[in-house]
Amino acid sequence: MPWTRPDATSWSNPDELAALQRAELPRVLATALRSPFYAARYAGGEPPRTAADFAGLALTTKQDLRDAYPFGMLAVARTELATYHESSGTAGDPTASYYTEKDWTDLAERYARKWIGMSSSDTFLVRTPYALLITGHLAHAAGRLCGATVVPGDSRSMATPLSRIVRVVHDLEVTLTWSNPTEALLLAAAARAAGLRPERDFPALRAMFVAAEPLTAARRQRISEIWGGIPVIEEYGSTETGTMAGQCPSGAMHLWADRAIFEVWSSETGTLSSTGRGQLVVTPLFREAMPLLRYNLADEVEVSARPCPCGWPLPTVRVLGRAAFAYHVGSTPITQQQVEEVVFRLPAACEVMFWRAAAEPDVLRVEIEVADEARERAVKELRAAIDRELGVPHQVTGLSPGTIVPAHALREQRDILKARYLFGPGEEWSKAVMYQ
Repeated sequence: MPWTRPDATSWSNPDELAALQRAELPRVLATALRSPFYAARYAGGEPPRTAADFAGLALTTKQDLRDAYPFGMLAVARTELATYHESSGTAGDPTASYYTEKDWTDLAERYARKWIGMSSSDTFLVRTPYALLITGHLAHAAGRLCGATVVPGDSRSMATPLSRIVRVVHDLEVTLTWSNPTEALLLAAAARAAGLRPERDFPALRAMFVAAEPLTAARRQRISEIWGGIPVIEEYGSTETGTMAGQCPSGAMHLWADRAIFEVWSSETGTLSSTGRGQLVVTPLFREAMPLLRYNLADEVEVSARPCPCGWPLPTVRVLGRAAFAYHVGSTPITQQQVEEVVFRLPAACEVMFWRAAAEPDVLRVEIEVADEARERAVKELRAAIDRELGVPHQVTGLSPGTIVPAHALREQRDILKARYLFGPGEEWSKAVMYQ
């Protein structure tokens, strides 16, 4: 029997949502038991088959996925697979993920739930990696699902330096982009390096979609200001799960709880709840190739069921980072989000986009790129903000633009040549075969 995925009109309140989840769980459990990993985990007793059984299941961890590499989590024949992916490995060895064509329909539909919408009138730049990760392919599939013209800009590729992407966004009149937040700032800097003004010279651009990094409200607002006030719309997901949450018109992130069950695990008590602060645990409801039961992403989050002004009857989530990772300055824990917030609260006139910090045992050192004429003001105001907001010993240094992000990275045009085997007189042939 084919799975029928719900749309936004399939339910209207939390009780109906809970009923939808309970109805799907037996099918999810049966699918999971087809994989070698879950078959072995529950081989010693009665396997879980009902919604009531689900309540007692142990967590699935990232280490479980690593130990099951490459196909220990596979619940279908390999002939049914459409794609294979691996995570970035930012928290250890990469994990493998795989999807069927039906899985991809679910992935694309969830990504396309942007409140601003995508349509055939859009030209959509995908500026995230395509290699092994899911991010680029996910946006590409969603863009095509909605009929948009997709521009596969990739990222971290020698073939698509920032200067080339700026030209494409300008000349093709790109209307939507997909990238991480840092890339949105780098593109703005590259546009200025090309003599363009991000706030005025890209009138077709109507929104930026961002993900893959924790994003504070201050940085989101600054990106919007730099690009002329357009919406900067965040989403939250992973290579193992695809999109899990999206931003509403009111600025909150809502979990797509009609497509997955979300729980919050407390590392202190070992308990699971539907709301509160802890590590996010996800059970996708519509997954063929790689079913996951109570998969712990190890991301520190805060989930709430309080009503949102937007009216979406879905829980909201604040993503705090990988186990709220922090360094201590003295006895005070300092996170990247805290420093980012004070940096991007600096007046827009200071034009600070790039910064770096080192949290040492006795001092927080912060460096910002800022033009000569605004340097004194920016440094003074940032020092005052750190005193006020963080209350730790600190040193703030203003650097000339081009120190943290080199100017050549914003301007260079690389020539990517195909492999050569035959060379003429006087040509350098030591790089034969390899790309130049």
